[in-house]
Amino acid sequence: MHVTHDEVDLQLEVVRRHDAAEGVVVLELRAPSGDNLPEWSPGAHIDLEPAPGMVRQYSLCGDPAERDVWRIGVLREPAGRGGSAFVHDRLHLGTLVPVRGPRNNFPFEPAGNYVFVAGGIGITPLLPMLSAADGAGAQWRLHYGGRTRGSMAFVDNLQNAHPDRVAVHPQDEVGLLDLPTILGDPQPDTLVYACGPEPLLQAIEQRCAAWPEGSLHVERFSPKAVGEPVRTTSFEVELTTSGMTLTVPPDKSILQVAAEAGVSVLYSCEEGTCGTCETNVLAGEVDHRDSLLSPTEQAAHDTMFICVSRAAGPRLVLEL
Repeated sequence: MHVTHDEVDLQLEVVRRHDAAEGVVVLELRAPSGDNLPEWSPGAHIDLEPAPGMVRQYSLCGDPAERDVWRIGVLREPAGRGGSAFVHDRLHLGTLVPVRGPRNNFPFEPAGNYVFVAGGIGITPLLPMLSAADGAGAQWRLHYGGRTRGSMAFVDNLQNAHPDRVAVHPQDEVGLLDLPTILGDPQPDTLVYACGPEPLLQAIEQRCAAWPEGSLHVERFSPKAVGEPVRTTSFEVELTTSGMTLTVPPDKSILQVAAEAGVSVLYSCEEGTCGTCETNVLAGEVDHRDSLLSPTEQAAHDTMFICVSRAAGPRLVLEL
């Protein structure tokens, strides 16, 4: 991964909304002017600010070739922090909503074969990938799990369009996804793309441990457990662009300390899942605590997410 800050801030209008499944609403967003929206690629997501100070990330699940509309699917989460309920209850037709993006931490990479595994609303970032795989002439298969068939968005369209490639696994009918069968043996020239609840992703990561490095690509909607920090005392961060050196205490993040010092930093989720605050590391060893970087990317110690990751040693030098 690398730091890019080519995202844009937009005011978009809700021009269509419909229920895609029990508890799932699909919104179509357009610019009031009718202008084209920024280009995006499969796996990208956007920040939605349905209310001031309430920022949530949602995967783009439409067609990248449709330049005038962005489409997202939103699951109502009764135990959530209120963002999904606000989207369901307050974002009606004609509503204007601030949007930032697009951003892609889950890029679709070329391969001859793909195994896609979706759990629930995790189907959303995978939808454009199915079309991209088709367009590239690749072989692919989707395994789509959910609580019930009625809770699984887009399921009928997927089965009708690809009856031989889409396997649907409603838990109340067939039980949990059979990962030992789906991912039993590493396959040549095959990439696995997965998105869904954390227990499913952890099981997939364990199952793919025997696959070649780089075979598995995962998108998380919530942070994974990372344990206690490597370093429990303060450390210094030198910010080369800002020309200052700051002390980060154990109870604050680099992001918080930088913001308090007046450094302008883009951020959103503050839990290491969205990728907004990615920062180049010029020197020092990082205690990576995000849910985005692969083990290989973490081992390079050349980038970090300053909302959660910390220093493993006494000092970091950041391009900030």
